[in-house]
Amino acid sequence: MNLHEYQAKELLRKFDLPIPSGKFFQNNLKDIDLGVDFLKGPPWVVKSQIHAGGRGAGYFASSVNNKGGVQIAYTKDEVKYLTNAMLNNNLITKQTGEKGKKVSRIYVEEICDIHREYYLSFLIDRKTSQLMLMISASGGIDIESVAEKNPEKIHKIFFSDFDSFDIPNELEKLLNFNQNQFCQFKIIIEKLGRAFISLDASTIEINPLVINKSGNLLLLDAKIALDDNALFRHPEYLQLRDTSEENEMELEASKNDMNYIKLDGEIGCMVNGAGLAMATMDIVKQFGKEPANFLDLGGTANKERTTKGFKIIQSDPNVKSVLINIFGGIIHCDMIANGIIDAIKELNYKLPVVVRFQGTNASEGKNIINKSSLGLVSIDDLTEAAKKVVDLASK
Repeated sequence: MNLHEYQAKELLRKFDLPIPSGKFFQNNLKDIDLGVDFLKGPPWVVKSQIHAGGRGAGYFASSVNNKGGVQIAYTKDEVKYLTNAMLNNNLITKQTGEKGKKVSRIYVEEICDIHREYYLSFLIDRKTSQLMLMISASGGIDIESVAEKNPEKIHKIFFSDFDSFDIPNELEKLLNFNQNQFCQFKIIIEKLGRAFISLDASTIEINPLVINKSGNLLLLDAKIALDDNALFRHPEYLQLRDTSEENEMELEASKNDMNYIKLDGEIGCMVNGAGLAMATMDIVKQFGKEPANFLDLGGTANKERTTKGFKIIQSDPNVKSVLINIFGGIIHCDMIANGIIDAIKELNYKLPVVVRFQGTNASEGKNIINKSSLGLVSIDDLTEAAKKVVDLASK
């Protein structure tokens, strides 16, 4: 679950981390005067709140002031003007796609005199199953370019013991810290590491971590992604979820306990099991087409779930054909086949559908599909099924 910047900072303040003061506004614009009075300034920084990076370098789909989603205001009237210009406008960044994301929340923050910028993030490294710190002296809006062109500028530190967040001393020179700044840095890392574990985060990203003109380190931006699988331990965080930022199809799938991720291809994929879904997408790509989605129905792929899966795939206008790849276990393939047929009849589904069964009662399921007189095709071999669904999408 992704958090907005202002939400991430509110959580991190509880760990006594150095963060500039700020105020969050949504539709309560009449409170701006009072809210800004509690902040040092002018000037102030007015920040659009969306779940995407590159806000400062982005642009609005329609605005009389199109200087990006992070702007400086020198008066209260400018704060109001910028807030009004940003709210309900689509901010387009290199992470949002062409449509951008609608801004419905604004964060006004005290300004900081920046001397140097750093990039910092905590995440779990999948190769080592360890907590990993990534740090670079080349922070700011160009960090993605640094990662691509100069990866040697990004330093990685692994922590096998979550009770200790020791930082190697050689980083002091590599990051161009003086002794006082390096001490501050080590304290920040210790606190962020504790926060990562306590929050059950999957990612904490600080970009930029800055040194101000006084030589002090501050977290100028913050992004946190919480581990969905651990939210049962933190029910209080569910109120932080902003469903307006989520893909409608992905949100609908999550409400029905299905895993769906929207992709850019033409082949709809409906599968029971995450590993099988990955294999299905891979083989579709081998035959020259791209999958339109990752959709895992889960272990109980009955008629109701199949119908909901079809509805989600049907709502994607890019889909040209659908590959259903089912392994029958507790739920038998003939039961799933009947569920597929009922779902297609109920929805009057018109796109070409190829079904591949393996497991319990696979042959019975195949016969039900092929005798349905609905134009469905069932093929045992996954390679042949993938070839067929790609061919149907090309017609």
